[in-house]
Amino acid sequence: MRPDRPATRLAGYAHLPRAYRDLHILHSTVDAFGRAHWLLTERPPEPRGKEPYDAVVVTVEDGRTYETHLSAVRARFAKLDALPDGGFVLASARSWRDEEHVQVFDALGRSSWTFRVGDGIEDLLADAAGDLWVGYFDEGVYGSDELSWPGLRRWSSTGVPLWEYKPGPGHGTISDCYALNVDTPAVWACPYQNFPLLEIRGDRVVRARKNPVKGASGFAVHADRVVFFSPYGDDHGQIVDCRITWNAVEPVAYGRLVRPDGTDLGRRRVVCRGPRIYVQEEPCTDWAVLDIG
Repeated sequence: MRPDRPATRLAGYAHLPRAYRDLHILHSTVDAFGRAHWLLTERPPEPRGKEPYDAVVVTVEDGRTYETHLSAVRARFAKLDALPDGGFVLASARSWRDEEHVQVFDALGRSSWTFRVGDGIEDLLADAAGDLWVGYFDEGVYGSDELSWPGLRRWSSTGVPLWEYKPGPGHGTISDCYALNVDTPAVWACPYQNFPLLEIRGDRVVRARKNPVKGASGFAVHADRVVFFSPYGDDHGQIVDCRITWNAVEPVAYGRLVRPDGTDLGRRRVVCRGPRIYVQEEPCTDWAVLDIG
């Protein structure tokens, strides 16, 4: 960390109740409505196994906790999100071309749909309407599965392809969808190679802004402001506060993001929703948040 940069403290957001701490955490996320979810099993599934297994999703909402039991789960390297009807979508990040690796479960935990969205899933985030935004990493984009080639796609919760990214003025092909922010009514992305800030509304990229901040793992957007977290460089806790103009992103201030107690962050992952960056450190039992709204 650069101690000369002003520190911004994360705020505690949600934690997995202690009663579940003996279970294995497969994945965790924060959905479009601010609910935190953990996908738990009694033991890790075999990485190359094909036998389905049982799991439970523990949801924390405004301090309340409830469970949804899922049966016949197949995802090995699971990505989880919640749907607005109370159901869930699970996907394996890696898949074979003929494998229906996405499962949709209803609010009672029953499997209702299976389909494919492509190999190499970096992010799978459902929006408030229940559509699925899938960003792909480079092994998917440059792999043999054509579903992944666009780098970013939107699907219905029943597997209907609704939109795929295509290059346009000021934004070329996506090699890796580094950072994705799914909000309503806009979705934002910051992909490799040149890291433009893409503003997506409806079925098109409405604007691609030049961006000097490279390699951020996440970002928050509010009005004419964007804050990037952990861009390229030695300081992995760095944040870059920027102003959004018509066609560019302009850095205004640099700082560092720290834990609620003021100490440095360790290994972590992020989920980005509009003005919020949700941060989860290992062992993945707690979520904290930076809210620029």
